[in-house]
Amino acid sequence: MSAFKDHFSGHAAHYSAARPGYPEALFDWLVTITDPLQLAWDVGCGNGQAATALAERLVAVQATDPSAAQIAAAHAHPGVRYLIEPAEQSSLPDASVDLITVAQALHWFEHPSFFAEARRVLRPGGVIAAWSYGLCRVSARVDRVFAHLYDDVLGPYWPPERRMVENGYRELEFPFEEIKAPGLAMHCEWTLPQYLAYLATWSASQRHLKATGVDAVQQEAESFAKAWGDPSRIRAVRWPLGMRVGRSAS
Repeated sequence: MSAFKDHFSGHAAHYSAARPGYPEALFDWLVTITDPLQLAWDVGCGNGQAATALAERLVAVQATDPSAAQIAAAHAHPGVRYLIEPAEQSSLPDASVDLITVAQALHWFEHPSFFAEARRVLRPGGVIAAWSYGLCRVSARVDRVFAHLYDDVLGPYWPPERRMVENGYRELEFPFEEIKAPGLAMHCEWTLPQYLAYLATWSASQRHLKATGVDAVQQEAESFAKAWGDPSRIRAVRWPLGMRVGRSAS
């Protein structure tokens, strides 16, 4: 197993506070396609957004992440059991899980090993759902500054796995019986400071800061302010969700 690629532990608390939430419709849909649904495994759980959303639907959840800092900053919920474990090697028994969710994390995994582990722990007919959100959109002016930051400033600092996020995992070999997912998107209503706080959680933003000592987001803050207008103005921010959903063999 390759070494865990940890891009987020150093700012886990900030990550938890600044990341957008997933649409409720996503979890409502997952519940409808998984029957029975008693135990879910949320893999690479990060701050626990997906795990707690499932627990709110009366699902018992085991949520795992290899980062102790992320687990320490995760949202507590009586229905969620958090463990520090890699995606490729869980403590779950064979055929014990009804649903596996992977929210914005599949690109970090060692895919053959993880998919073998997923097949081991999924019950026959169980569901696996992996999703990611790509580039957000606000307005033409804001998006132009965004593109400059993303490509021109931070381009060399993005890990290669980021390309899988950009294409919604479409090119990834997915060894399950595919289920067509609905078209869903994430939405936030944010002020400029909230938007900039999100950009600062990017792995590339953190890598740029560590390598250069320069906060790239703050460096572009004036350009964003000119495009945004009044910093306290609330604007809609939208991310399309890329999803791969499948079912294990019965």
